[in-house]
Amino acid sequence: MDFATAVKKCFKDFINPNGRASRSEFWWFTLFNFICNFVLGIISIGSLSILFSIVIFLPGLMVTIRRHHDGNRSGWWTLLLFIPLIGLLVHIYWFIQPGTVGPNEYGEDPLSVSA
Repeated sequence: MDFATAVKKCFKDFINPNGRASRSEFWWFTLFNFICNFVLGIISIGSLSILFSIVIFLPGLMVTIRRHHDGNRSGWWTLLLFIPLIGLLVHIYWFIQPGTVGPNEYGEDPLSVSA
């Protein structure tokens, strides 16, 4: 999945926690979020930065839940992010791992569906 496709899919599925998200979908969307926040931080438009954060929150949450599903984990594991540092490190480790090959209880393998 390329950058533009990943961003479009995340915004299209912004209220859909069902299914699975591949590593590329998650990391491309994370890069998009980082770049936008970086640019808004440089041009120092506070209200636009706050608006962007509000708009990006739900798509980011849903792609995080779908990425958990790809590893055959419940989306409730996202709550682990409330534990400072430990939660972030565990999530980074999980999200760099390949997803479950083939279908799992959350749906079809996103890599085989797109192929």
